[in-house]
Amino acid sequence: MFKEWQQRRAVQRVKPGDGRELQRVRWWQSLGRALFSLRLTGDDGRPTVYAVDVRHWGNQSAGDTTADLYLNGRQHAVCRLPAVFPVEGGVIEVRMSNFGLKRCHYVTDRGAEYQLEPDPHTAEGRRARLDRAHPTLSRAIGVFSATVLGIAVLLLVPQIVGPVTRIPPVAEHLGVFDSPVRLPAWLNVTIIVVTLLASTERALRLRFDRLLDGAAG
Repeated sequence: MFKEWQQRRAVQRVKPGDGRELQRVRWWQSLGRALFSLRLTGDDGRPTVYAVDVRHWGNQSAGDTTADLYLNGRQHAVCRLPAVFPVEGGVIEVRMSNFGLKRCHYVTDRGAEYQLEPDPHTAEGRRARLDRAHPTLSRAIGVFSATVLGIAVLLLVPQIVGPVTRIPPVAEHLGVFDSPVRLPAWLNVTIIVVTLLASTERALRLRFDRLLDGAAG
């Protein structure tokens, strides 16, 4: 029920596009631009191509990142994220984390979900190509990223919670928590850097977990 209400609100934010032509991805945009496509075949047998274009570099935390929906190469609609675009046979849902997209899926009227295909010139497209060409290596990288985030949660969160509980109002109501983990500054910085890389790698695959990726973000 709540999800349906959120979806209706997101649909109400959708604005019509101006018909501009979809621009191809330049090499310098590969990390800061996500472009996904969806090909559908109508009842008349004619193909329809939707494309979702998100320019997100440096704009995630501002809350004003938008997604553009293109229909057969022309801008059809625009919406601030999170976005829900009504399309033939369902909707396209687009959501973002602090490290990139965490969702760009076609959800049919019957509830089936399909991730859109990333453009091969984007970072997401290159990561998908690695997965197809070297599936064993791709799985190993994915496991490593998840493991890094799990370790980071165990090591960093207690060190963050400890000082917070020493704030007088917090200490008065919850008591003081003494972290069992105390690492040198250089090691904490190293863990943070590796965590950012792992979170970015997962975002390239549109993987998001509230505990792992949410804590890292």
